[in-house]
Amino acid sequence: MLKLIKNANVYAPQHLGNKDILIAGEKIVAIASDLSKYESDAKVWDAQGKTLTPGLIDQHMHVTGAGGKNGFASMTPEVSLSELISCGTTTVVGLLGTDGTTRNIRSLYSKVRSLEQEGVTAYMFCGYYGVDSLTITESIQSDMIFIDQMLGCKVAISDIRSSYPTALELLRKLRQIRVGGFTANKKGILHVHLGNLDTKMDILFELVEKYQFPIEYISPTHVGRTKELFDQAIAFAKIGGSIDITTGASKYTEPYKSVLYALEQGVSMDLMTFSTDGHAGLTVTDDQGNFVRDRIAPIEANLDQVVQLIQLGGIPIEEAFKLITSSPAKNLGLKHKGNTAVGSDADFCAFDNNLVLTDVFARGKQMMNNGKIIITGNFES
Repeated sequence: MLKLIKNANVYAPQHLGNKDILIAGEKIVAIASDLSKYESDAKVWDAQGKTLTPGLIDQHMHVTGAGGKNGFASMTPEVSLSELISCGTTTVVGLLGTDGTTRNIRSLYSKVRSLEQEGVTAYMFCGYYGVDSLTITESIQSDMIFIDQMLGCKVAISDIRSSYPTALELLRKLRQIRVGGFTANKKGILHVHLGNLDTKMDILFELVEKYQFPIEYISPTHVGRTKELFDQAIAFAKIGGSIDITTGASKYTEPYKSVLYALEQGVSMDLMTFSTDGHAGLTVTDDQGNFVRDRIAPIEANLDQVVQLIQLGGIPIEEAFKLITSSPAKNLGLKHKGNTAVGSDADFCAFDNNLVLTDVFARGKQMMNNGKIIITGNFES
């Protein structure tokens, strides 16, 4: 069935102006100033001049839940479809965290597949904090080859909860990711959790400078944890690396301010991404550092920070939205995501004049209409 979006102020994320968009199934098949000739054959949605962006990408989310550092009762719940749609996230990458025991890699795969069946696009990373990467098959390489949803492997460094991996151990993981990626026609990345130890990103520079491993396959996250770490991340970006700023968990300043600072230092927006760390378990303490309660890392923080970057930071819409559309798509190697173009997936977010999210399309299907979620998860009331 054909669908026709009319009268949209389109950002792809570059500004295209007022356009009509024709959708066939899950794909964009035409973009033009006037596609009214298809109206009789298509279901028409009039955007009424709303700002239309690509659907949003969150490349780091605990879709099966995480947490647990304050006991079993502090383990966070799974992500629901409605949560994703409510903040415009139409593509998500699920992963494990500290816990590779009660959180199972096959359960993660099952959750990714269930989100797909409910209407969004979902991928995953194998691995977790430990150097003993958890996989569905016998290896990272075969996961990359045989699991369509597998985009790479996660590991942790510079964190007391990590396994303190050596450069050679990381290189061997990168080799499996790359060889598996070649075979499966995927980019493949090593997604690297950064803790707050003094070693920061030193080992990642060693991989690039001493062992000459291509930097585009190394993807550090939580780079905004401290000012010192972020300064090193800026140096990493200046030699071509993509850096991921966490919006929903620990950070030394507001993420949008980190972006402004990085831009001042000469970092390209194309090499920066936002991700939420959504549904991670966070600890709330009082002024004396005493435990108060547990809370869930919010999944709406990506969009909130992009809007602040535009409204408070003065960054143009077409640049700010790169952080959650084209830049993560490039980092993940998803050529059909993050850009409104013929052949791309029909994922869209529509906003009013105040950049309030009003409508969401995922894979060609409207999921939110005028601020109301119209497609919910299978077990949501």
